[in-house]
Amino acid sequence: MPIYFNSRQIVIPGDLLAENGYQAGLNTYKIENRIYAYTVGLLEIKGNRIDIIPIHGCYVPKAGDMVIGKIIDYGSNMWAVDINSPYLGVLTISEALSKPINPFKNNLLKYLNIGDFIKAKVIAFDKTRDAALTIKEQGLGKINKGFILTIEPTKIPRVIGKKGSMLTVLKSKLNGHIEVGKNGRIWIVPKRQEDSFLYIKILKKIEEEAHISGLTDRITKYIAETLRSTYI
Repeated sequence: MPIYFNSRQIVIPGDLLAENGYQAGLNTYKIENRIYAYTVGLLEIKGNRIDIIPIHGCYVPKAGDMVIGKIIDYGSNMWAVDINSPYLGVLTISEALSKPINPFKNNLLKYLNIGDFIKAKVIAFDKTRDAALTIKEQGLGKINKGFILTIEPTKIPRVIGKKGSMLTVLKSKLNGHIEVGKNGRIWIVPKRQEDSFLYIKILKKIEEEAHISGLTDRITKYIAETLRSTYI
């Protein structure tokens, strides 16, 4: 079962990745027994499955994704939500409020105003219509504190890390609240206001170096050095 690249190597469209016995995964395609790259990205090998993690690309919603959205408009019974995607998010009254209201008697902007950020979950999407969202589950809803940082959605897996390793480092070393949306938006509540720039600096470094192996160890060292130079 020949394979022509190692995990974490950068590949480009048309590269022959492997032959015989391998399964074509995300962003790859198969012709007869040969698997080729569909996009520019990092090769990832999981058993006999081959995926490519795109280096650049937009966010495409998927049911079950946690996203951070921004209210940009509203209608008689819904809010339009920017989810950092070519596709719009739609949040209906029934998926936002615990009790039904009469939208003709109650101003929806009393509950969620234009410009508000929300932590939401994608509950349905099929590319023929806007992504349906909910904020009724535990932990979801309007974001009232902290700030939002946006990075390339394709770099989000690196912010999370394998089995959450990178996110664990960020939470333990920076001592603040951080939640990562699949759509490239990150909600940050620093323990100290002056730490805001530190979060931005570290997360932007992860974004810039996402294609380089050994990232978690490198970022752990970088955080320690930055903290030492900042607070000593």
